[in-house]
Amino acid sequence: SFWNLKGATSKSKKILQFSIAVPAVPQGYQICVSGESKALGNWDVEKPLLLGCDAGDVVWSGSANLDHFTFPSEYKYGYYDTRMKKLVAFESGHNRSLEDHSEWRDIAGYLVSDVGFKYPQGPWRGAGVAVPVFSLRSDESFGIGEFNDLPDLIDWAKTVGLSMVQILPVNETIATHSWLDSYPYKSISVFALHPVFLNLQKMGKLKDKKAIAQFSELQQALNAEEFVNYPEVHKIKSAYFKLLFDQEKDSFFEDPSYVAFFESNKDWLVPYAAYAFLRDKNKTADFRKWGKYSEYNRKSIEKLCQPGTKDWDDISIHYFLQYHLDKQLKEVSSYARKQGIVLKGDIPIGISPNSVEAWTEPELFNLRAQAGAPPDAFAIKGQNWGFPTYNWEKMAEDGYIWWKKRLSKMAEYFDAYRIDHILGFFRIWEIPEHAVEGLLGTFNPALPLTADEIKSFGLDFDYERLVKPYIRHHLLGHLFGVFTDEVIDNFLEETAYRTFKMKAGFDTQKKVNDHFLKDTDEENLDEKNRRIRDGLFELIANVLFIESGYNQFQPRITFQHTSSFADMDIDTQNRLNELYNHFFYKRHDDFWYHKAMDKLPGIISATDMLVCGEDLGMVPDCVHPVMDQLGILSLEIQRMSKDPKRKFAHPADAPYMSVCTTSTHDMSTTRGWWESDRNLIQQFYNEQLGNPGEAPFFAEPWLCEQIVRQHAHSPAMWTTFPIQDLMAMDGAFRWEKTHEEKINEPSNVRHHWKYRMFQKISDLKHSGRLNDLIRQIILESGRFPG
Repeated sequence: SFWNLKGATSKSKKILQFSIAVPAVPQGYQICVSGESKALGNWDVEKPLLLGCDAGDVVWSGSANLDHFTFPSEYKYGYYDTRMKKLVAFESGHNRSLEDHSEWRDIAGYLVSDVGFKYPQGPWRGAGVAVPVFSLRSDESFGIGEFNDLPDLIDWAKTVGLSMVQILPVNETIATHSWLDSYPYKSISVFALHPVFLNLQKMGKLKDKKAIAQFSELQQALNAEEFVNYPEVHKIKSAYFKLLFDQEKDSFFEDPSYVAFFESNKDWLVPYAAYAFLRDKNKTADFRKWGKYSEYNRKSIEKLCQPGTKDWDDISIHYFLQYHLDKQLKEVSSYARKQGIVLKGDIPIGISPNSVEAWTEPELFNLRAQAGAPPDAFAIKGQNWGFPTYNWEKMAEDGYIWWKKRLSKMAEYFDAYRIDHILGFFRIWEIPEHAVEGLLGTFNPALPLTADEIKSFGLDFDYERLVKPYIRHHLLGHLFGVFTDEVIDNFLEETAYRTFKMKAGFDTQKKVNDHFLKDTDEENLDEKNRRIRDGLFELIANVLFIESGYNQFQPRITFQHTSSFADMDIDTQNRLNELYNHFFYKRHDDFWYHKAMDKLPGIISATDMLVCGEDLGMVPDCVHPVMDQLGILSLEIQRMSKDPKRKFAHPADAPYMSVCTTSTHDMSTTRGWWESDRNLIQQFYNEQLGNPGEAPFFAEPWLCEQIVRQHAHSPAMWTTFPIQDLMAMDGAFRWEKTHEEKINEPSNVRHHWKYRMFQKISDLKHSGRLNDLIRQIILESGRFPG
């Protein structure tokens, strides 16, 4: 459109005004125009025409001297970073164009009113950071990250353009009051939060000045430690909780906000408080050892928890703690939503066998079984998590109410969640209670083979050879070395010449393990006994089929790696492999598809949270059709290709409905992985990154930046970076103790979860160079900044 300016003369400056509606502009950015004319900076990202917008409006406009344009002239709108002072992301699509108009010689101004701002890079995509709450470091916390540290992390995330903060599970895990309780995936309640995440000052201040001084001194000492000292933090915080509770209890239970909290949560809160009290009173979380309370009875527990009883204080302190936990986490959740940051939680696939739920609702679980995972890149012998498996048939009777309640509670705090091991909704890896390693597990539910079916593959069904442990003398020297004769004398029984079976007292892995840990624990087992024990484990697992019922057999997972398989002739090996591939990759597709579709649609529809599935490991073909159908995002990791024919999965190949990440808490960081396998890294360096020559021995900052950029440009809806991998891009922020940044060792269920950020969050917030780099990567990759 054209207009005449009042009083304009032929000598007046002629104006070209740009105008466009852009409803959602990230904080810290403004809309600008860049193009091939001088007035638009000649495509120089540091010299665009800046547009302005009135508060509360969505229309951005700005003017330039018409005489500084050449026509025709191409241009584009884009995001201008007000901190970096440059255009950081052009709108997507083709250039816009200004044609020459002869009328322009006679007018004072021309308005270019554009429509349809083309947000960079097509469909909406965001980026996030992943960090356990316990790993956060600040001056205000007490030796461990706390809920109170999350708002500062959220502020930092928003500043650098991240849109999501992802954390690990934060539920109560206290069973032994030891390091074992640092394992966040073995909760004793799916509703209660872990008291270790409470900020003491926000709960209330002690009146005892001497006690205040003592706690302050302890706080400073714990905050100075490199790692989380979980047992010490738990012990000291518990002491503070008791003092504060004794100080505040008379008025606390009259507080209307507490009363409202109790009424809304009493269904799970009362059994939880009773469980926590009985756990501490009996000095064991194993409710089977609680005498008259070993079997849950609602009436007797309600009687136990009545106000005024002798144990009231020791029970009601757990109401006190859960109230403050709920309050502090909800404050974080509310703050994140106001800042436009998605807070993403994590739902473990299992529960502890010693837990509130196992005690109060045992019919929902198979308490004599153990859940785990088959062998994968994390653990070559599989994983045994020690969780009971679910009785899905019983859960289905009321429409999976247990799961729906669990997710509804999660939705009070989170806007998205990660389903840990989503494969468990299709089938779970179930390990018998007599086994220790994951190798002896089988899928449940499954369609076992009969002896006749095994024969149909051209195999002789020799029960002793295929199902019983294959123990021959020539195998023993490799396993036991100089201890071979001792092992034969103590643990084996010869059944034929140089052929053995395990003695009755040692014919299961659990019996063997109990023998070797009778007078010690896992950490203190000496080298000799560890070698003998692990060798016996291997002999017991040296089978080709596992019997799961009368005339029901399943192939032992990865039996190709056993000496039993190696001693078969080539023809038999080929037939066994054919059977193996049929059983694990074809036989169950339709069966497992329907098992998942029986459960997942109703369960995930209980809330509006975004659902992300951890679909790593041995993934059947039916999994991704179900996830696609239900809108569940998959997890894509470059160094864990889901295609067995490919070593790596390039981020550019990730589907839109996915979360693409450089690593997870179960894996080494980028820097740690880079130092693990020189040949693999060389291949990655040349093929995935496209770099020529020899790979550096260490993942230098520029290399970590290249990997982060590659993931940021992925078409995945979300790319989420472990905080260690982001800090690795800046030499001033990376920790010299590379391998201490790994959070978990999946093969070790007794692992100490102690990783702590080397820097404080406040240091991160003031890291100009690193923050500018992250912002630049987010915008240049077309991800919508937070």
